[in-house]
Amino acid sequence: MRVISRRLAVALLLAGWAPVVSAQTADEVVDRCVTAIGGRAAFAKLKSRSTIGTITLSTPAGDITGSVEVLDAAPNKSRTLIKADLSALGAGQLVLDQRFDGSAGYSMDTLQGNHDITGNQLDNLRNGSFPHPFLNYKQMGATARLDGREKVGEREAYLVIFEPTSGSVVRQYVDAETYLPIKMVVKLDVPQLGREVEQTTEFLDYRTVDGVKLPFRLVATSAVQNYTVTITKVEHNLRIDETLFSKPATP
Repeated sequence: MRVISRRLAVALLLAGWAPVVSAQTADEVVDRCVTAIGGRAAFAKLKSRSTIGTITLSTPAGDITGSVEVLDAAPNKSRTLIKADLSALGAGQLVLDQRFDGSAGYSMDTLQGNHDITGNQLDNLRNGSFPHPFLNYKQMGATARLDGREKVGEREAYLVIFEPTSGSVVRQYVDAETYLPIKMVVKLDVPQLGREVEQTTEFLDYRTVDGVKLPFRLVATSAVQNYTVTITKVEHNLRIDETLFSKPATP
């Protein structure tokens, strides 16, 4: 009986301590994630990035493939250029050129027309950060909280919820084993639809470039559009023409 009692006591003790030992905070998960994707020292060396790839749009007429080019520069400047032939849908050539200079945003769109980026979309661009938003979300005024663990496919993942002072709340899933970001869920205001749309993005095929790990395949799904981006080339610390981030001057 004494042996059984001792074993029972040890089991209860371990059971009582297990949640404490395995408990994580949002800060701890984020820090381990930053380490897993390269570490702060490696990211500190990056001042700009050029990303080139293809985009595959899922449409009623079948998959349509186009090109995508993304330019990023510290602290949060960005430019995304997407080109695709939508003739199969009767829409002709799509050229979407979205620019953000760190303060103001502008979109040139052959289908929707050119317009200033405002509201929720502008807030989300302002909440962005290069080379990675996990590095300085607190300085940007956002808070993070850990909301337990969930399954993402066959993987266990921590759910970290980032809440900015304005803009969309971001639900970020971090692999519980590798600590790589594997999924993001965000609700976006879409003025063209007059409503909010929830978009899920999966981050796949991580590869190391200049000491940091980047996903080379992104799969985005929502109620209005599904697409996949496949990266073919990434370059860091290129000299980028600053005018590419700004609204073009009126002729």
